[in-house]
Amino acid sequence: MANKLSNKGVRIKKWELLSDNWYTLKKYFFNYQLKNGSWQEQHREVYDRGNGAVILLYNKEKKTIILTSQFRIPTYVNGNETGMMIELPAGLLDDEQPEEAIKRETEEETGYRISKVKKVFEAYMSPGSVSEILYFFIAEYDSEMKVGTGGGHDDETENIEVLEIPFKEAVAMMQKGEIKDAKTMMLLQYAQINKLI
Repeated sequence: MANKLSNKGVRIKKWELLSDNWYTLKKYFFNYQLKNGSWQEQHREVYDRGNGAVILLYNKEKKTIILTSQFRIPTYVNGNETGMMIELPAGLLDDEQPEEAIKRETEEETGYRISKVKKVFEAYMSPGSVSEILYFFIAEYDSEMKVGTGGGHDDETENIEVLEIPFKEAVAMMQKGEIKDAKTMMLLQYAQINKLI
């Protein structure tokens, strides 16, 4: 996490490491200054999995986009009957710049090698407990960019299905609740608002 802490109304007293099994879960103890000037002692758990990036690949001529489908255990244990999620290609930065990371993730997950990407915004996805900033990108794709089958990186136990579907169908899936992934919904809505396709 960044060390640029400059809020004079927050005084971090200490933190405890609760888990570093996959990523890190820390419990922070801090004082927070209220609007009336008084100080309140608080503690919160923060999960740090690093920052990530997501991309909407779109083809204007065919009016299609690239999606992925994969099993997500957190959704499975919280009401998703099959655990399968339809999402846009995404992944962690792994010490790379966001632009380079999303190009790598795109090729690993979808088999498309893209050279030009455009960042459209960035967002904290779950700021109450997760430190991650997600960088949102768009890029055009065509069949000539296909250099592999995709499916994810062998070392990461991913089993990703690549889907090429009409953009209008993806929007309908979102409206029917078949697409429930927040980052995917955000970029689909961005594409709608900006009439990308």
